[in-house]
Amino acid sequence: MLLGAIHVQAQEDTQKINQLIQQSFDAMGGLENWNNTHFVQWDFGKRTLYWDKWTGDVRIENSTENLLLIVNINSGEGKASQDGKLISAPEALSKVLEQGKKWWINDSYWLTMPWKLKDDGVQITYVQTAQLPNGNLADVLEMTFINVGVTPDNKYHIYIDQTDHLVKQWAFFGNYKDEKPRFIRAWDNYQKVGNILLSFNRSENAGGPKNVIVKDEIPAHLFSKL
Repeated sequence: MLLGAIHVQAQEDTQKINQLIQQSFDAMGGLENWNNTHFVQWDFGKRTLYWDKWTGDVRIENSTENLLLIVNINSGEGKASQDGKLISAPEALSKVLEQGKKWWINDSYWLTMPWKLKDDGVQITYVQTAQLPNGNLADVLEMTFINVGVTPDNKYHIYIDQTDHLVKQWAFFGNYKDEKPRFIRAWDNYQKVGNILLSFNRSENAGGPKNVIVKDEIPAHLFSKL
């Protein structure tokens, strides 16, 4: 293939990818509605998270470790308590807050991944057309990362249903060089919360977030009092 033809093909691929992502955004309620979503609450495993999308404040209640923390994911500042006792030692607090931020990164990704397809540092390529378990055809996008996130070497394959333009399945690769995924799981059961659609309470063995709530207002003390 000639250089000019390669350039044209690359442009066509980029246009197709952008169209697929935009269609997905629109199917979930539109990027404007996502950006206007203020508070999100959900359960992930033994953790309950409260997230102020506008300020970056996050409250995490971890019943397994009897740990409660409030951290701002932008500044890294916050406070925490365990077994009802305030964690005051600077080194211990810093460690807990960093862990809290990692939990939020992981837990929110399992909830909001389709909205992050155009984030800075995300690289998207078109892979192929594949068949979903329900028989529908899907466009498969490959997501890799350029120096962002806690695990930048990860890779994902994102399956966008050609029928309703929603992400219906994802495949996780521990390293972008891996040829076979560690898992392929459903991303289903979309439900309207606020003015957007989110996938939660998914099919059996699909994992992911549960009991998602979107609100315009939330008690202010959730981000100030332990």
